[in-house]
Amino acid sequence: MIEIWHNPRCSKSRQTLQLLQDRGIDPQVRLYLIDAPDMAALRDMASALGGGAVDMMRPKDTLFKELGLTKDTGDAALFAAMSANPSLIERPIVCKDGNAAIGRPPESVLDIL
Repeated sequence: MIEIWHNPRCSKSRQTLQLLQDRGIDPQVRLYLIDAPDMAALRDMASALGGGAVDMMRPKDTLFKELGLTKDTGDAALFAAMSANPSLIERPIVCKDGNAAIGRPPESVLDIL
């Protein structure tokens, strides 16, 4: 199964979804802003990405700074912030068979397919 954490308002997310569909892939679409992942799902996704919490976040987002977060903030606090504020999650994220990639650029997800 292939899953995409998707934000339809984001051009990169739309492009990544279209890239998958153009290759005949019908991924499970998770609208993560509506269906926010819990802490366990966030930890699993970070592991699939091969990094820490900050690697799947939008550190330049105003909210990131407003919450007093930094790139040095511990993973537990970052996961809690993402769970409470899913807009902090970088988009899109595509996951397949325990591997994940962020679709920036969209073609970067092809490596895990």
